[in-house]
Amino acid sequence: MTKRTRFMAFILLAVFALSIGCASTSKQEGTGEYIDDSVITTKVKAMIFNDDTLKSSEINVETYKGVVQLSGFVSSQANIDRAVVVAAQVDGVKSVKQNMQLK
Repeated sequence: MTKRTRFMAFILLAVFALSIGCASTSKQEGTGEYIDDSVITTKVKAMIFNDDTLKSSEINVETYKGVVQLSGFVSSQANIDRAVVVAAQVDGVKSVKQNMQLK
């Protein structure tokens, strides 16, 4: 093999290895999914913060593969219901899991 052929084979192998390393599995997000989930989490937090009826300090938001999980202690069932509705309206949210509890 020539040096150029070896070099091209090395580059192709490196690209293949990197693409496999960034792929997602059932238990681990890929790089793109992690960034998407971070954006979704930020948007949900912003929507909750901008809602006059909700206290953003009471509600924790986590996202994994488009599924938003809300947790924390809130003052009423109406706030729980409102937070779920607000989170579900964000683009990219596949579903919302509600783990909030009443104070």
